[in-house]
Amino acid sequence: MSKPAKMTREEFSWVLYDVGNSAFVLVMVTAIMPIFFKDVAAAGMSGVESTAGWGFANSAASLILALLAPVLGAMADYKDRKKQFFLFFLYLGIAFTVLLVFVGKGQWLLCLILFVCARVGWAGANIFYDAFLPDITVPERMDLISARGYGYGYIGSVLPFLIIIGLLLGSGMGDGLPAGPTRVGFLIVALWWFLLSLPAIKNLRQVHYLQPDSAPVRQSFRRLWQTFQEIRCYKQAFLFLAAYFFYIDGVDTIISMSTAYGRDLGFGVPLLIVVLLVIQIVAFPFALLFGRLAGLSSTRRMLFVGIGVYCVATLVAFFLPVINDMFFKTLAFWFIAILVASSMGGIQALSRSYFCRLIPAEKSAEFFGFYNVFGKFAAITGPFLMAMVGRLTGETRWGVLSILLLFIIGAILLSRVEACAD
Repeated sequence: MSKPAKMTREEFSWVLYDVGNSAFVLVMVTAIMPIFFKDVAAAGMSGVESTAGWGFANSAASLILALLAPVLGAMADYKDRKKQFFLFFLYLGIAFTVLLVFVGKGQWLLCLILFVCARVGWAGANIFYDAFLPDITVPERMDLISARGYGYGYIGSVLPFLIIIGLLLGSGMGDGLPAGPTRVGFLIVALWWFLLSLPAIKNLRQVHYLQPDSAPVRQSFRRLWQTFQEIRCYKQAFLFLAAYFFYIDGVDTIISMSTAYGRDLGFGVPLLIVVLLVIQIVAFPFALLFGRLAGLSSTRRMLFVGIGVYCVATLVAFFLPVINDMFFKTLAFWFIAILVASSMGGIQALSRSYFCRLIPAEKSAEFFGFYNVFGKFAAITGPFLMAMVGRLTGETRWGVLSILLLFIIGAILLSRVEACAD
């Protein structure tokens, strides 16, 4: 089958949604919201306690999705259901992002509750967004389109991020965040997310689906049980999910906890924001590069490259607190940032497209429900592990070191997946 030179309308709409929802990841998960929580909502708490609270909240959001994803995915494989579930979680995430505007100083519990709901909406919408991949493109273009989603998502999210930074700097930001302009930033994220979702809302169509009987909910549970009984038929898919569980755990933990860790190390808010901005910009070409190299080499081989890069970044992060000279500590922090930027888009994009080729297209939502179960349970254990080890030892760096084990186990399991999907 010949490959069209340009993206189709459906492919473009799908990629554009990644541009919209990536602003939530950058601002609400990685950059601004963690600092807002520590400096405003959790004012008066110790660094270790607030970092642990942030970790537990991220774990709670992932647990909720992990419990819901398989059933919702199975139900969404019926005709026209995938779009309905996608829209429900999309609007849920946007609504609770707006509600975070009303969080005041010291209201750490309210902040965490609203954040968990917003992240559940974002992650829930992504289950069905991912499951649209076999509906909007052909198998030989999946690596390319998936990588474009992440790549353009990274660079596209820079625009609202710069607007928010402009608001913060215009308010005389010093070493902390001005609460008022930060809350306006939350509104900007919600608006950007919604506007960039409009093409997906209009153009995404479910091409592969199952016909429901008179009791679709009961049938969905029956299909889930049947899939578990026939797990040997999908051995490679589930073996890949086991590997994915571990290595994506490390990736998600670094993404969600890096800003809080940097704050504990004494880095100021301006530096953390600049570093995160550079990560987004650098991640753009590298995500596209991973997609092209996967075509020239193999998808699985490029996944190993990404895991290896993250192992190096984790080791350097562990030694950061023992570097006494602030100049060299900052230099090492930048080194970690570039390593993470070079691989975070590629490893996520290629995981999505590799899994997509291992599953039946007509059951994509069900299988992406499992994909997100493994991803969300992984996102529970990583921050929880980092938080618990940090609390037990009194030093967050030992929690960081525990992440290395996740990458190693993931790589070992991935090596046992047959290269049939390359």
